[in-house]
Amino acid sequence: MKSAPAALISYLNALRPTSDAPLLTAECFTIWLSTGTVLTYTDLDRPVAINGFTYLANSVLISGLKYRASCGVNVDSQQVTLFARATDTIGGIPFLQAMQQGLLDCAEIQREKVFFSDWNTPIGSVILFKGRVAQIDSIGRSSAQITVASDLVLLDIDMPRNVYQADCQHVLYDAQCGLAAGTYSTAGAVGAGSTQTMIAWSAATAAYQQGTIAFTSGANTGADVTIKAASNGSLILSYPLPYPPATGDTFVATYGCDRTMNTCKSRFNNLGKFRGFPFVPPPQIMTGPLSSVTSRGAKGGK
Repeated sequence: MKSAPAALISYLNALRPTSDAPLLTAECFTIWLSTGTVLTYTDLDRPVAINGFTYLANSVLISGLKYRASCGVNVDSQQVTLFARATDTIGGIPFLQAMQQGLLDCAEIQREKVFFSDWNTPIGSVILFKGRVAQIDSIGRSSAQITVASDLVLLDIDMPRNVYQADCQHVLYDAQCGLAAGTYSTAGAVGAGSTQTMIAWSAATAAYQQGTIAFTSGANTGADVTIKAASNGSLILSYPLPYPPATGDTFVATYGCDRTMNTCKSRFNNLGKFRGFPFVPPPQIMTGPLSSVTSRGAKGGK
């Protein structure tokens, strides 16, 4: 059962006795990024201000997220198409390039239908779908396709929650890890000879491998890229930057972690928060004389 504001219910009930009553509606889409940024878009030809947000009419267009009603706990998975121009950005990065860089990973998306008494006066809205970005299917020059799954997808998480494995289970710099990213970040500038996949930097060391580099000036401002490898004098990026970096562009590089006990101790001195189990024996199939004796004992009942 869908909930609706009392004003909207009263308005719709008042229209019931009137045949062919005009009903003014618009679709509004809200996207909550994992960074805390909120993106709002509408398919109407004018902005819509409702529920504390202003939905843009001259930006990204979204097609999909159908309303479905069913019994049970099946995960509703739908494919959504997004259309964006080069001028549509997220934090200064073109929308489709931001998707390629992972800014929509784990994002939540919602579709709601807004009702109006006239095009300037919204009465209320009804949420038709709310879910999470499950995967990016394809990205083109002007559009992209993503798969969105309802929040019931969280029920697919394997149990138990804690798994006994050698590597640490925490995410680096999260609340369980307890480290502050700023403590292990260093400001730098792009050196001569850099490319979209390699940044020349005299302070580069192996500690930055699997870390991140966030640009604070130049054409790549706002881009946050994973460092694939690091050695004396260069940072190799996991995927290309949106634009070729210019010598002198500034950035902030942050240490990475391979989640091993040795790295946790030597690089971060954070062994007390280490959540790995490197000394648990790996699962093995027992072979040899002992297994044979056990098998014969079981059959003979002795």
